[in-house]
Amino acid sequence: MSRLAPAAPVLPVPPLVKRNTALFAVSQSFTGAGMQFAFGIGPLMVIDLTGSAALAGLFVGLIGLSRFLVSYPVGRITDAYGRKPGILLGLTLALTGALAIGLSMSFRSMAMLVCAMLVFGMGMNASQQLRVAATDMYLPNRRAQALGYVAMGSLLGLVVSPLVITFAERIAGRLGQDPLGLPWFLLPALIVPGMLLISFVRPDPKEIGMNLARYYPGYTPPPRPAASQSGAFRGWSLMRYAPTRLAIVANTAGQGNMSIVMVLTSLVLHHHGHSLSAIAFSHMFHSAGMFAFTIPLGKLADRFGRGRVMFPGVVAALAGASLVAFTSAFWSVTLGTFLVGLGWAATNVAATALIADYAPTHHRGRAIGVNESFAGGISLAMAVVTGPLIEWFSLPATGFVAVLITLPPLLMLGWIKAGEHAARRRSAAGMRARR
Repeated sequence: MSRLAPAAPVLPVPPLVKRNTALFAVSQSFTGAGMQFAFGIGPLMVIDLTGSAALAGLFVGLIGLSRFLVSYPVGRITDAYGRKPGILLGLTLALTGALAIGLSMSFRSMAMLVCAMLVFGMGMNASQQLRVAATDMYLPNRRAQALGYVAMGSLLGLVVSPLVITFAERIAGRLGQDPLGLPWFLLPALIVPGMLLISFVRPDPKEIGMNLARYYPGYTPPPRPAASQSGAFRGWSLMRYAPTRLAIVANTAGQGNMSIVMVLTSLVLHHHGHSLSAIAFSHMFHSAGMFAFTIPLGKLADRFGRGRVMFPGVVAALAGASLVAFTSAFWSVTLGTFLVGLGWAATNVAATALIADYAPTHHRGRAIGVNESFAGGISLAMAVVTGPLIEWFSLPATGFVAVLITLPPLLMLGWIKAGEHAARRRSAAGMRARR
């Protein structure tokens, strides 16, 4: 389990692949800003329309629900028709949803906001098939690194998002627009260039993935696990094969942990009397943990194996949640939220690369879609339970749940290791008996 990345010769990355990767990364920097709108001002929009903070987590829940609903179907589309059509379909949905969100604030309609946010979330999550496209274009020994390059685009989106929101806030009064709704009308100015960049990707990454030997002369594909050889895709096969089962459980645990901690960090710091600027600064460290180290994490996963990055990522998330939940000092909480972001990044990059290693190109969109569906499901569940946990129990109790969520993959790994150790002992005992 320690070395899950298949061995492959060290071959240069073709210029065509580098060009396509750059287009995906820059596109992500434009379009990724939209998701920051959802997390940044979405709760404020809900409170503004309902007058109640009890539904502030609704946006996070809708993002999780949309991810759960769309990830597998769009994977099926990209497996059948190519990655570009699925990505562009997603961005078209996101564009439509963004405009509808802006209109919902103009019409003061909560029902319209919920429907529009669901459409926007489905579009943004569908467009994440660009991560599948990245894995298609690279050999296994650079696949996780490719995911890191694309994820880095999200880091620039973190910078773009507050600039757009600040600009909208300054001009909203002069235009007679709601300052919470106007940023969504400006978002198409980022989504459309992102779509244009995707249209320049050629050939479709699925075509490259189906013919890696043509683009990497001298490459011989490694044998795949027997479980991945059948002609029809079956999502259950991912759970029957131990490495992919662990990858899905680890990624789900990391996502569930982070879904709680993203809410918990603000509440814990506010509870201990820290200012809004201090809270924003702490969240910046969390975002840096999520995206700033994806390339080195990808390189480590390619060099040393998926498991040697994935499981330390789970441990980092566990440690981070403990610091957020059970300490009160600003820097200890901030270190905790940083570790949660870093742990999520390590787990997500390594798990996605491992599943891409397992799944042949024509199944890969659905395989990674299954993984994303589990992540969306846990995000939705945590959005539903976090509020009641805080209300009925306490902040530390909620943090304790975030810690518990990270334990299943570690317990599963321990069980497998114990079984392997017992098997080796039985084999050694049998050899001694035959002598």
